Amino acid sequence: MKERRADRLLIGFAFNLKPTDEVPPSQEPESSANPHIDFIPSEANPTGAADNFAAFDDTYAEWDDESTIAAIEGALSQAGAVIRLEADAEFPLKLRDARPDIVFNFAEGIGGPSRESHVPAFCEFWGIPYTGSDPLTLGVCLDKARTKETLTHHGIPTPEFQVVERPEQLSHSVELPAVVKPLHEGSSKGISQRSFCTTWADVESEVARVVERYNEPAIIERFLGGREFTAAVIGNDGDGRVLPIVELDFETLPADAHPIYGFEAKWIWDRPEKPLDIFHCPARCSPKLRHRVEEIAMAAYRTLRCRDWARIDIRCDGDERPHILEVNPLPGVIPDPAANSCYPKAARAAGLSFDELILTVLRAAAARYDLRVPD
Repeated sequence: MKERRADRLLIGFAFNLKPTDEVPPSQEPESSANPHIDFIPSEANPTGAADNFAAFDDTYAEWDDESTIAAIEGALSQAGAVIRLEADAEFPLKLRDARPDIVFNFAEGIGGPSRESHVPAFCEFWGIPYTGSDPLTLGVCLDKARTKETLTHHGIPTPEFQVVERPEQLSHSVELPAVVKPLHEGSSKGISQRSFCTTWADVESEVARVVERYNEPAIIERFLGGREFTAAVIGNDGDGRVLPIVELDFETLPADAHPIYGFEAKWIWDRPEKPLDIFHCPARCSPKLRHRVEEIAMAAYRTLRCRDWARIDIRCDGDERPHILEVNPLPGVIPDPAANSCYPKAARAAGLSFDELILTVLRAAAARYDLRVPD
C-alpha cells in the first residue's frame, strides 16, 4: 500500500460518458451489433396503437452526460484533486498508472451482466479504495432474480416472479397482471407500457421481444396495485439512514397509461422543457407506512450488503404492505432539479445540496478505509 498524501486527496473519478453526435462512444457495448432500437408508444398515444409508435435507442441509457459528470467532478474537487478515469477498455491501466487515494465509482460498465462490477473489481485488484458497494453486491443486484432470491431467503417481501429464456418455458405460475422486464438492465431499459401484461398471450409476446432485443432472459413479476416509493439510503453501519421518501404519483401519466414507471415516463414524457410532476418528496404517507417503507429499505440494504449509498424501489400491495421491486447500489444522480432525479430530490428534501450529497458518499467510503476527507 502506498503512502497516503498528507494534504489533499487524489480522487479518481470513474464514469461512462453518454455519446453524442459530437462525442462518439469510447467503447461499444457487447450488444452493439444489435442496437437496442425499438418502438414505444408515443406521447400522443401512450397505450400504443400499432400505427403510432415512437422510435428510441436505449443502448446508452445507463451512461451519463457531460453536465452530470462535470457536476460530480466539481463536487469532488472540493475534497481534493480529481482525475477523470473514463471506464473504457483502457481503464485498468489508467487506474494503475494514476494510483489515486480513492476512486469515486459512478461507472455503469460496458456490456454483460457483471458490467457494474468491473470498476470495483479492478480497484480491488490494484489495492485502491473506492466508493460504493463491492463487485459481488453490484453483480447480485443487477440480476433482478438473484436479488429477489436473496431477499426471499431472508424473509423480505418481494413480488412473485419467474425467469425464462423463451416463451415456451412459461409456467403461468405468476398471478396476472404482471410486468415483464429484462433480467439485468437498469435505467428502465426494456420497461415500457407494453411491459404491463394482462393476458398470457401478452406475456409470451413481451418475453419474446425482451429476449430477442436484449439477448438475455426475461423476468415476469406480479404487478402490485398499491402505491410506489423510492428510498434513497446513505451511509454505513450505525449512521446509515433513509433520506426523505419519494412517492410516485401515477395520476400524472397520460390518461390511458398503465401505472408503471417505465422508459416513457422517465425519458419521453418527462423532459426539462415539459417536466412530469410525478414525484412527491417527502412522500404523502402516514407515519406508520413511512416507518414500514424505511424499515424494509434498510433491511434490503443490509441484507444485500450495500455500502455508502443505494436507491431502493418499493411497491405496496392492496393492503399497503411494502415489497422490494429492485435495489440499485449504483444510483443515478442528475444535478438539475428539473430532471426529476430521485436520489438528488431526496437529498434536497433532507437539506443536502448536490455537492453535499456527493461529498457525503465520498466521506462514507473514505471512513471505511481510515482516509480523511478534508473539510
